[in-house]
Amino acid sequence: MSKLLWALAIGLILWGFYGAYHAWELHLESQESQRKEAASKIIVPQRLPGLPWELESSLADAQRQGALALGNWLAVCGTRLQDPRKGWIELDYCVMIASKSPQAARHVFAEVSRRTPPSSPIWSRVQELRKSYE
Repeated sequence: MSKLLWALAIGLILWGFYGAYHAWELHLESQESQRKEAASKIIVPQRLPGLPWELESSLADAQRQGALALGNWLAVCGTRLQDPRKGWIELDYCVMIASKSPQAARHVFAEVSRRTPPSSPIWSRVQELRKSYE
C-alpha cells in the first residue's frame, strides 16, 4: 500500500512540474507574440507606400534643408504623391512650421486629418498630433 502511495505522490509531483513547465512555455510564447506585435506597429516612414522611388533623394534633400525647402518640394511634387506617405510627409511639414506659422500648420494638419481613415498606418500619428493642431 505504501508503494502505491509513493507512486501516486511521485506521479502527482511530475504532473505538477509538467503543468508548471507548460504554463511557463505559454507565458514565453505570449511575451514573444506581444514583442512581435509591438515591433510591427512601429512605422518606418520610408516603407510607407505612395512615394515614387525617383523622388526619394529630392525629398531627403528638402527635409535636410528645412521647412521652406520641404514646403516648396510639396508644392512641386505633391501631386505625384499618394497617401499614406504623402500624409506622413505633410505631418512632418506641420511639425517644422508650427512655431513660425501655426495657422498654416493647422490648415495642413486639418487636410491630412480629413483624408486619413482610421485604418491608415499613419492614423496613430494623426491622433498624437491632434491635440497640438486643433
